[in-house]
Amino acid sequence: MPTGRRPSRPFTPLDFQLVLLRRMADHSPGPVEDARRSLGASLADMREANRRWQAMVRSPHPRPALSRYRSVLGEPESRSPRRIGDLDCEAWRWPLPLWPGLRFEVLAPAAGGAVWNAWLVRAPGAPAPVLRTVEDLTPWSCTVDEAARAFAPARPLEGSAPTRWGLAFTAPDAGGLPREVVAEFTWGLLQRTAVSGPRP
Repeated sequence: MPTGRRPSRPFTPLDFQLVLLRRMADHSPGPVEDARRSLGASLADMREANRRWQAMVRSPHPRPALSRYRSVLGEPESRSPRRIGDLDCEAWRWPLPLWPGLRFEVLAPAAGGAVWNAWLVRAPGAPAPVLRTVEDLTPWSCTVDEAARAFAPARPLEGSAPTRWGLAFTAPDAGGLPREVVAEFTWGLLQRTAVSGPRP
């Protein structure tokens, strides 16, 4: 007999983008607000998408992480082998309309199932940002890897949540003076920086 309960709405790529934005909102409210509006979503939509995602992640019987991403985002645009140290894995990448120059990348063992890392990376062939000074480090301007390469050697810092990363490095300001920088990333994308110095 009918129970009167409405079937749950499928979790869509739009919902997933709102989940990414929800995590970024704490550090970059301005870009997040603009992006949310471009998606035609309300604050309530963003909160609800995040609630549903967390319910899937924390379910007593969750599906494997890689399967969860695949069920939401569909078949990846690309899959390629990757070697990290002495470990073999696969890089799965999906496009997201909000960030056409980026791809959402998941690193997983070749056998699948678990996920070692999930973040935004530069899309193949997309122009890389020019990062020379502290002033170039604006919100959403670069990924973790790009900042680490531009201002090597960079020291990784523990993030405040599983989706957050930090880097500490030295970068010149517009006048050429070296500054100490702590850069914070969410889902691999730069959100904000703290700058001190100049260094003695």
